[in-house]
Amino acid sequence: MIFEQLIYTDLGCASYLVGCQQVNEAIVVDPSLDTRALERALEHHKARLVGIIETHTHADHISGHGALALELGIPVYVSALAEAEHEHIGLRDGDSIKVGNIEFVVMHTPGHRPEHIALQVIDHTRADEPWLLLTGDSLFVGDVARPDLAVEGEEGAAGLYRTLHDHILQLADGVEVFPGHVAGSLCGKGMSAKPSTTLGFERRFNDMLQPMGEAAFVTAANTGLSPKPPNLARIVACNVGPLRARPALPQRLDALPTDGPVLDVRSTADVVHGTAPGAYHVPANQTGFGTRAGFLLDPDVPTTLIAADEHEAERAARQLQAIGHFTQRGWVAAGDLDLTLLLPPLSVEEFLAERDDVQVIDVRNDDELPAPLPGAVQIPLHSLHLASLEGLDPTRRTAVICQSSARSGIAASVLAQRGFVDVHPVVGGGMGSPQFQAVV
Repeated sequence: MIFEQLIYTDLGCASYLVGCQQVNEAIVVDPSLDTRALERALEHHKARLVGIIETHTHADHISGHGALALELGIPVYVSALAEAEHEHIGLRDGDSIKVGNIEFVVMHTPGHRPEHIALQVIDHTRADEPWLLLTGDSLFVGDVARPDLAVEGEEGAAGLYRTLHDHILQLADGVEVFPGHVAGSLCGKGMSAKPSTTLGFERRFNDMLQPMGEAAFVTAANTGLSPKPPNLARIVACNVGPLRARPALPQRLDALPTDGPVLDVRSTADVVHGTAPGAYHVPANQTGFGTRAGFLLDPDVPTTLIAADEHEAERAARQLQAIGHFTQRGWVAAGDLDLTLLLPPLSVEEFLAERDDVQVIDVRNDDELPAPLPGAVQIPLHSLHLASLEGLDPTRRTAVICQSSARSGIAASVLAQRGFVDVHPVVGGGMGSPQFQAVV
């Protein structure tokens, strides 16, 4: 059996290469737009890709099925309920796809989306019952899928409850579970970074699978969900629409254009010492780059990137393309620019020493603990670029804090873009640091 789990870390997405060694053929399940890891896996196994299966219409990332189908001339299998506009083979509950000795058996598993399917994978050289289950966005490691991205949350959660208890949990404890997402995805709220599990372990230890009844499950599944990204509908439309060729990468520019959005994708450690006035900053080396950048940028307006080098620019561009920002205007090397906007950082110790004398903005989400420092204004990062800043003084010395300092530099650039002239991100730690425990 050929089996490779391929994790796209920025969005916490997992795709799977599954096939038969005897015929050297394989199918990819839920491919990402960046297919380089898939290509390496195919080369390693000396296998030929013969098909693509989508467990559902993805709302958080652009699928690679279009590029693969157009370039290789292979079929795309999707649920018959998905209303896909592109050429495809429709799947229904109980359908089977075979590649040599490997068989995929379709389970209709609505909840996350009405058309969602899971795939029982059988290796007939070992047994005629499922060895593993590709659960897509139904069951995760330590969590279940969010139910509110395609239908109302209550409707989705009720469907997911029935999917789990009437179908998935009817399989044997020893069946291995390989989900469509790991930690870092917006499609769940408490999933583990562990890449796989078993049904038996989840049955015992997954809080969402414990006896509670449908009503309690629906309430729990709709509690504590992260904000929906603004480009969700665009991504869904792309994934059900006509097959899309692989997008081009941006070219290097000699200078920053005088108009249009600019995104500095270097590390916060570099950006605080100088960036371009008016630029947003989201570090491409942080997990969640695409999700955070997606809240700030209009996908229909090409963005110019500031990067340390070509590798960093291409990394950022691929991650933007994965969320439907297909075209960047180009990229400029930071070393070629006079970067005059400074965002001087404060260490945790420096911040605590002067916190009573500065304006403090906490950019964590409302449910993050510990609670904000007394006197701090809490504005979640995802809404900071649009939120009312009434009551805040843009001329006053301002410190920006978050849980770990991963978001403070991003937020500082947003505030500077909105006219704050003396902004200082707290770096090297945040509200989750031990230094804060005595003062919260």
